[in-house]
Amino acid sequence: MGFLLGTGSAKAAAGRAIVLGAALVTASRAAPARAADGEETAPRPRVVVVDGEAVVRQSPDRAFLVLSVESRNKDPREAQRQAATTMTAVQAKLVEGGLAKDSLRTLSFELAQEADYVNGRRVPRDFLARNTIEVRLDDPAKAGETIDRAIGAGATDVASVRFDLKDRAGTEREALRLAVADAKARAEAAASGAGLSIESVQRIEEGGTADEPRPIMMRDMVAGAAAAPPPPETPIQAGEIEVRSRVRLTANLR
Repeated sequence: MGFLLGTGSAKAAAGRAIVLGAALVTASRAAPARAADGEETAPRPRVVVVDGEAVVRQSPDRAFLVLSVESRNKDPREAQRQAATTMTAVQAKLVEGGLAKDSLRTLSFELAQEADYVNGRRVPRDFLARNTIEVRLDDPAKAGETIDRAIGAGATDVASVRFDLKDRAGTEREALRLAVADAKARAEAAASGAGLSIESVQRIEEGGTADEPRPIMMRDMVAGAAAAPPPPETPIQAGEIEVRSRVRLTANLR
């Protein structure tokens, strides 16, 4: 019995020795490399990390309008028919004004019964039919004229106006190129201030582009136009679109 225990202890000790040896090997590999005389080898390369940013401003060359037609009736089929008739007239008026048919796109069609709640009870009202389309304009200057045409033909709601660029991808690439150039110039300035210079660019991380086109909400304007005589043409100003790009650049110094 004693022999067996002794053998087990020897095996356990050997096992502990093996584990300890592995730990020492791992530690020696994780530790910094040292020369034979005990001194550490050369340190890691020196680097500089900077951020760059650029803004490209352009006049929009495309606009999008969101228009709707609403119709109410106690008969859902009649509400749908009236909405379809009015939307057909609106689209025909827009095409007559010079828009291509493929510049019109249906976004949604809804048909639902409205209701009030009185003393906790649902009181049904008329059925509401709503047909919503998106209109693409390749000439943003015609946004106001197009809105007036649509309202004159029966459109009851102008939800928003959005301006954009036909070649947005190209503009984003230009903003990215300028952001990298800005980051590189900053890195060179930082290196020069420290009496060093840029040896090579190690890494460039893109922070993405910002300032996506935001729609201009128009519902209040349409409501105001219904309460007072409308102006000869709805004033719409496109302004400029800003495309921003941000990057982080890491460069080796020498």
